[in-house]
Amino acid sequence: MADNVLAAYWEMPAVARTLVTATVVLSGTCLARILSLGLFIHHPFYLWQFPPQIWRLVTCFFLSDHPISLLMDSYFLYRYCVSMEMGNPRFPRKVDLVWYILFICGTILMIDYVLGLTSFMFLNGLIIAMVYTVTQEQRGMKTQYFVLTIPSQMLPYCMILVALLMAPGKAVVEVEGLVAAHLFNFLTRIWPEFGDGPRLLRTPAWLESLVPTPRVAQRGYGTAVRPGNAPTGRTTGASTGPLPDSWKTRGPGHRLG
Repeated sequence: MADNVLAAYWEMPAVARTLVTATVVLSGTCLARILSLGLFIHHPFYLWQFPPQIWRLVTCFFLSDHPISLLMDSYFLYRYCVSMEMGNPRFPRKVDLVWYILFICGTILMIDYVLGLTSFMFLNGLIIAMVYTVTQEQRGMKTQYFVLTIPSQMLPYCMILVALLMAPGKAVVEVEGLVAAHLFNFLTRIWPEFGDGPRLLRTPAWLESLVPTPRVAQRGYGTAVRPGNAPTGRTTGASTGPLPDSWKTRGPGHRLG
């Protein structure tokens, strides 16, 4: 039984598994009072002191303040992260999803700092950003939110409305996540495709070197194989086709006439 559970755990998509595990472990230890929540929340005071407590820039995205909230947050985080990692054509590589998460988190922190809101935890903002990004690919489809059937693209707004009624502070963070996700969508899709402009936000090369892309990857619709860098006629001076090998090479040129 334990072996089956462990095997199922390691078969989960890598990014979703990492995010959910970090959320459950960090939030669980804080809710159980093993560690203090104050050690991991975000606050500019701790970032500007010396030495700066820079881990707070990361840990504030893995915190939930109530057991029921932790259960719901973990569910939505896993569900929509898997949807992006396994079946979303906008993120064909794992590194593209990692770059998306880094951009969303950085933008949320920047918005919160510029507006002087001083929010402590940003997990809900990250979840709303993922929900928005996934549902943008599901226009015309329906989804279930509790007992309601609504258009898929309306789901993030319904979630923000519920948060506004139950916990206004979380609703503010969710709006920050929505703005960050829309900015990412604008820079990577709307402006290049519909504004006839350059793609202003690309996955950086330094991140590609840190997050390798396997040649064989499991997708929601099957197995994807990334082709290797095979030499082409443009680089070798030869081309494929029915001609003999002696005709495929390039010899010295001669002026005609």
